[in-house]
Amino acid sequence: MKPEVFKKNIKVFKYIIIALIAILCVRLAVVQLFQSEIFETQAKENRIRLLSIQPTRGEIYANQGEILAANQLVYTVSITYTGIEDHSLIIEELSDILIDYFPEVTPEYIQDKIDNQRFRLFEPITIIRDIPWDLVVQIEENRQNLPGVMILVEPFRDYPHEGLAGHVLGYIHSISKEELERVDSDFYTMNSLIGKSGIEKQYEDELRGKAGARRVEVDARGRPVGELVTLEPIPGNNLQLTLDLELQQVMENSMEEILNNLQEQRNPKAKVGSAVVMNVKTGEILSAVSYPQMYPDDWKGDINQEKASYYFPQTETYDPMDPGASLNRFLQVTYPPGSTFKPITGMAALDAEHSHTSVDDYVNCQGRYWIAPYIRCTGVHGNVDYYSGMGTSCNVYFQEIGRRANKEEIIRVAKEFGLGERTNVDLPHEAKGLMPTPEWKQEINQILTDRQYDFRREQLEDKYEELYRNAEDEDELSRLERQYRNEKAQLEAQYQIDFNFNTTWQAFDTFNVSIGQGSNDFTVLQLANYTSTIANGGNLMRPYIVSRILSPDGTVLKETKPSVINKADVSPYNIAETRRAMWEVARPGGTAYHLFHHFPEDVPVAAKTGTAETGRAGDEQLKEFHGVFIAFAPYDDPEIAFAGVVEYGQSGGGSAGQVAKDVFEQYFGIVDHLADEDQLNFDISIDE
Repeated sequence: MKPEVFKKNIKVFKYIIIALIAILCVRLAVVQLFQSEIFETQAKENRIRLLSIQPTRGEIYANQGEILAANQLVYTVSITYTGIEDHSLIIEELSDILIDYFPEVTPEYIQDKIDNQRFRLFEPITIIRDIPWDLVVQIEENRQNLPGVMILVEPFRDYPHEGLAGHVLGYIHSISKEELERVDSDFYTMNSLIGKSGIEKQYEDELRGKAGARRVEVDARGRPVGELVTLEPIPGNNLQLTLDLELQQVMENSMEEILNNLQEQRNPKAKVGSAVVMNVKTGEILSAVSYPQMYPDDWKGDINQEKASYYFPQTETYDPMDPGASLNRFLQVTYPPGSTFKPITGMAALDAEHSHTSVDDYVNCQGRYWIAPYIRCTGVHGNVDYYSGMGTSCNVYFQEIGRRANKEEIIRVAKEFGLGERTNVDLPHEAKGLMPTPEWKQEINQILTDRQYDFRREQLEDKYEELYRNAEDEDELSRLERQYRNEKAQLEAQYQIDFNFNTTWQAFDTFNVSIGQGSNDFTVLQLANYTSTIANGGNLMRPYIVSRILSPDGTVLKETKPSVINKADVSPYNIAETRRAMWEVARPGGTAYHLFHHFPEDVPVAAKTGTAETGRAGDEQLKEFHGVFIAFAPYDDPEIAFAGVVEYGQSGGGSAGQVAKDVFEQYFGIVDHLADEDQLNFDISIDE
């Protein structure tokens, strides 16, 4: 290159460098003079992390202050994702340490946790809670290989009585993405636990508290180097329940024992039972049980396959041998009441002026009702009145007085006592139940009949399309068309007959409803509340389970007062006569006498036994039934009421009635079942 050209190029490069330096100086001046606050803020934000501090969840107590759900401090493993250069190596290392204690914590498991939080990676990612101390030590010993991994101390739910009142208490579990979108972000993060069922869900807003926060300074690699300020979390409020701890223990022990006995002696399908005991004057729920049991501790972590099989049925259709424990069966499942419905029929007949029925009118029972479909009775009772008809659970008697009362009056009285309507108890997912009416029958059977005949019409069309294709000549085609029109006309005529019959309330519907069969379906809680309403003279109370809400320092924030949902529009005299008739059930000759014959005279019991058709395919042919039982005591000044169902218990007195006996013995001090567990004896018998 010539010297002149070289010098010229050097000069150009010099000007370019000077221009770049000038631009850099101008830019530096702008940043320093006009944008310094912006970049200073960004720098601070990059070195400051805001970490959530989980609040202490409110505790739950029984009615005498015994702890049912508390908290304990546990060690939690979390990952701070921001600032980690190669998280895959950290995931592998962490999994190698954790997997010996928690087999489910594979590298894929940890990666799923990170992926689920991919839009909120600024928050620590909780990997596993409640790890043992020796695992904490092991993680700390490998700290140099686990940048971003933190051991936090957090409050964690503890249920000291394991499965006791499990369905009532419910459980907490990790919040889902869908739930996080619906709730207040001031209270929840992706790492939060939230109530999923029972009291834990219903009173989530009271129990949750409010999370605190720590402002932590981190280095360039995202590791904490200092704590700047801490905002303390606000603990949740405490709840005092109406549950009587001793009564709850006795009822659960008794239910478990009777189910085991039934499975061994009578029917292996008897795996499910539920019961409720209420204070008849206030509506307080003193004990409530659902079997199979719920163990709230099972849900504090991820559910493994063994637990999933226990809680959720493994078959598409209901299998009594695999019922699943997730359902709260005293609240979420409905059952036919069987003969426990007969007091409703009795009050309807006594209260309806047109029925001309009194308590001492006799009906002659010869073993079956004399009007089609001639429903059989539990025996041949001869002449029975209201008292003896109730005591012996005579189907003939109650079908006859049900006919006299008529369907409208029976339906009216049932609704007056809350049957087929939600109680509005302070627990989630309550089923409504069903008190069948002519309108309901018309609506449901119209759908079923149309569906049946639509299928038959399609079959007819398919049949003749095939025949038309194979017709040999025009004569055969004409003959087939005439044949098709005839068959179609016959089908439509039969449709009209079946439609009119199926959608119209028939006499046998009244007979079935009168004795608690047919389509009657109620929750156990509804049966308990209806029994309480008879016992207290007609006041349909709102059942409740939380009596007081308390601040963390013990201040009473809210107290539940008894409230009347409805004053039954039934003569107090007729309600009193029904109580008297139910007393006969537990007296000599009554279907529950074998349960209460040893009770002292100052604790007379009124009851009603029930044997209910299950409504499940094949059970009627196998003569398999649910056992249903209701009772209250003392008869002359009622305090508590009971309702219970044992699936495939065959009879109320031989299944759920045994549970009532034990609960009443404990409540009235006749037998202390917690001190004398050998006193739990079960006299299994058929009552009707």
